[in-house]
Amino acid sequence: MAMQIRVLGSAAGGGYPQWNCNHPNSRRARAADPAAPSRTQSSIAVSCDGEHWLLCNASPDLRQQINDNAVLQPSAAGPLRASPIQAVVLTNADVDHVTGLLTLRESQAFNLYATGRVLEVLAANSIFNVLNPAFVHRHPIALDVPFEPLRADGAALGCVVTAFAVPGKVALWLEDAVRGVDVGQIGEDTVALEIRDPASGQRFYYIPGCARMTPELAARLRGAELVFFDGTLWVDDEMIRDGVGVKTGQRMGHLSVSGPAGTMAAFADLGVRRKIFIHINTTNPILIDNTPERRAVEQAGWEVACDGMHVAL
Repeated sequence: MAMQIRVLGSAAGGGYPQWNCNHPNSRRARAADPAAPSRTQSSIAVSCDGEHWLLCNASPDLRQQINDNAVLQPSAAGPLRASPIQAVVLTNADVDHVTGLLTLRESQAFNLYATGRVLEVLAANSIFNVLNPAFVHRHPIALDVPFEPLRADGAALGCVVTAFAVPGKVALWLEDAVRGVDVGQIGEDTVALEIRDPASGQRFYYIPGCARMTPELAARLRGAELVFFDGTLWVDDEMIRDGVGVKTGQRMGHLSVSGPAGTMAAFADLGVRRKIFIHINTTNPILIDNTPERRAVEQAGWEVACDGMHVAL
């Protein structure tokens, strides 16, 4: 069976529309404009057998995402407590990627994978103790070392995951005003995932946060079959320009979509067969069908992720 990928959420932190955002994009989404469909916060699910699923990040919107995706719901013929979600792997400790863990607190067994740094952050915040250690086992992952996520019963999920560092920064809620913020750092705070199906040999990359393209990252992605990549902002000063924020994309640890130093330019010569933007901020014009910006990314060979998108490799 082909590896199955479900986009559970395609928006950046806060979703689309964000709860307090009165940007024109958000107004269109609230008005149920068919050209501006709402999106939940970034997450994907992966399965190699169509029955057991690995979550890549746990969005604050996870309950809605489960309700919107029947493959993540308990089987009608199964026990009264059950879930196809067998494991979760985290790419960072951002609120929009870890808060959904609290939704999975009902003494349901699964395995949790993250770098040692991210697991330390979870351990230091007692609210995550609602994940009963008798049911939820936390596994540290080493960078650049492939591993096979396990199902709750200890059997292999059937895919091989390799986490590798990409330029980023600590999560917003971990920033230290005294020490400053090391934007663009490469370490265990922000990782990307390569996910491979050993049966078919197919692999793809999930990179919802990245501050810049490095030669090492470009070499890794060159010729890839499929890449989900950070599409947070169209231009670096977008939120400042539109009057809805005070930070640039770079300050938030994100590479902009457009411009000579942006993502489209960085990917232009990499020969990636299928490229999909994910983690898209509520201000980004590529959220809207038929905008010049949407047409520009499509002409450059990119797709814009939407909730419910299904990809088979």
